[in-house]
Amino acid sequence: MTAIDSRAERSGSRLPSHFGWIYAALMVTMLLSALDQTIVSTALPTIVGELDGLSHMAWVTTAYILAATIGMPVYGKLGDLIGRRQLFLIALAVFVAGSGLAGFAQDMPQLIAYRALQGLGGGGLMIVSQAIIADLVPVRQRAKFMGPMGAVFGLAAVAGPLLGGWITDNHDWRWAFWINLPLGIAALVISAAAIKLPRKRVKVRFDYLGTALMAVAVTCLILLCTWGGTEYDWTSPTILWLGAVTIAAAALFCVVESRVAEPLIPLRMLRNPVFSIATLIGMIAIGLGMFAVISYMPTYLQMVYGYSATESGLLLIPMVVGMMLTAVTSGSLVSRLGRYKGFVIAGMVVMPIGVWLLSTLDPSTPVWLLCLYIGVLGAGMGLVMQNLVLAVQNAFPQEEVGTATSSNNFFREIGATVGVAVVGAIFTNRLTDALGGIGTDFGGAGAESITPAIVRSLPEALRDQVIDAYADSLLPIFLGLVPVVLVGTALALFLPGRKLREDDEHRGAAADEQPLEAATA
Repeated sequence: MTAIDSRAERSGSRLPSHFGWIYAALMVTMLLSALDQTIVSTALPTIVGELDGLSHMAWVTTAYILAATIGMPVYGKLGDLIGRRQLFLIALAVFVAGSGLAGFAQDMPQLIAYRALQGLGGGGLMIVSQAIIADLVPVRQRAKFMGPMGAVFGLAAVAGPLLGGWITDNHDWRWAFWINLPLGIAALVISAAAIKLPRKRVKVRFDYLGTALMAVAVTCLILLCTWGGTEYDWTSPTILWLGAVTIAAAALFCVVESRVAEPLIPLRMLRNPVFSIATLIGMIAIGLGMFAVISYMPTYLQMVYGYSATESGLLLIPMVVGMMLTAVTSGSLVSRLGRYKGFVIAGMVVMPIGVWLLSTLDPSTPVWLLCLYIGVLGAGMGLVMQNLVLAVQNAFPQEEVGTATSSNNFFREIGATVGVAVVGAIFTNRLTDALGGIGTDFGGAGAESITPAIVRSLPEALRDQVIDAYADSLLPIFLGLVPVVLVGTALALFLPGRKLREDDEHRGAAADEQPLEAATA
């Protein structure tokens, strides 16, 4: 494959040659990194049984998310300091290596360690891919390519469990990791041959202390959210200590970031109204609100409607379709109009409507209406997610795009972690009380061990009580999340509607000795 020339026409109307290959490689790597957050969910029972690791089961997922979250701001900052091409190839190589090793794991500690290695690479792929688009695509054209990249996360949320279940049922769970190898290696070859970005020759003064404090704060926060209400009571000494260390490490991190020459997450970015508002929308509305709804919808579909794990995954496809349609359409329109604010506001109006509609479900709701409600939610997300990233990138010079992008994604991931944990704790407490009030041992399974199969096997009268308990425990939480998402709607009204730049002067990272040339968009 011929290498692209990293030159850009000042008008900003043209793209690099071979951009289609580059974009395909970036999309594949983003899909792989997003898939690996969810693909093991349906394979976990088999993995746990084979590796004898029930007590460590949660860590198979937590290790990946923890490493990816910590890695995000590190990759973003390093990309701005030393250039993104080599960093992207390193992240992809680490991800592929972690995938191969995870498939060969012989016990749970090995699998958890290799999953952390995967996450360290996966976090970089998610961040650096978006920053490379900013390097190669003029800002006015960028929205049409960022939209589909955002929809990849919705696709992964649905496809991951389906693919993991199919692989486990028909092959071997190890292929849930090995499937990354051919695609990852192909993307690595294409990226190495096609992506040509300038290497920045600057003296790197990396923020090691800030990185260490951030890692401590994030680790303790994720452990707190993962263990709270499950492994330990929320008021237990372990959880309280984790909370105290999280607060202390975060406070020290802020002190360090205000004093070092090259902060990992520059606090001055918070003074930029576009960054602060877009990040708050992502953290509160999408992270705290939307991800929590998406995470618990499959549980509702299985326990209340009686669908299998595969069927509940398929019923989330309307969300992906809605996201794809609005993300691609809005991306093209934003590129044409040079404005993003109206689309963010529209999405933030549609999203709470979607959450409210889902809160009105009951066991008699027809499937077509359920799919419509899920599609409305996806349509709102498609209008918002990548347009927020675009807004943040447009608000900073090219030399800070990686840091700004990674910081925005980092806070959204933190919001999602907290949101899913809090909703899970509330749901568990409400459900435990509701099932306890029914007054039966559920065929000897106990309230904590009840499964969809057990629910389907219960006598009709008892089954109806259990179904009502699940619906009454979860749907009011969805209703309670509507005001949370509406906070994002209110914030969107204050998002500065800056016009996308027409010229290419901000693109310092791509302005090598040769200006960027390319195939017509």
